[in-house]
Amino acid sequence: MKKLDHQRLDQVVAAARKAADEREKGYRERALKMYPWICGRCAREFTHVNLRELTVHHRDHNHDNNPVDGSNWELLCLYCHDNEHQKQIEADRGYTDSRNNASMATHSPFAALKSLLDKDK
Repeated sequence: MKKLDHQRLDQVVAAARKAADEREKGYRERALKMYPWICGRCAREFTHVNLRELTVHHRDHNHDNNPVDGSNWELLCLYCHDNEHQKQIEADRGYTDSRNNASMATHSPFAALKSLLDKDK
């Protein structure tokens, strides 16, 4: 088994983080100039005081897709952004929402409760 070169690995991780930070700075600044500082989901308004809580969400989840017209972005507050990504994770795992005609749970933990209560009478 080959020994890991931790110094090289640290360099690669640091370079990837720096590139991601630089990329984010570019599209975040553009999105904040382009769109009103309002969450696209909950309509919470932002000022310079709390602007750090407003994030740029990529509609197609591809952080490299940053068209100049901003058509792949929407501004979301931290909470709505986390919720949006959680929905994506659940969809990827095969969980679906009942509003989307998903299959319902088949287990009913209290199904026999009525019969048990009727026995005591």
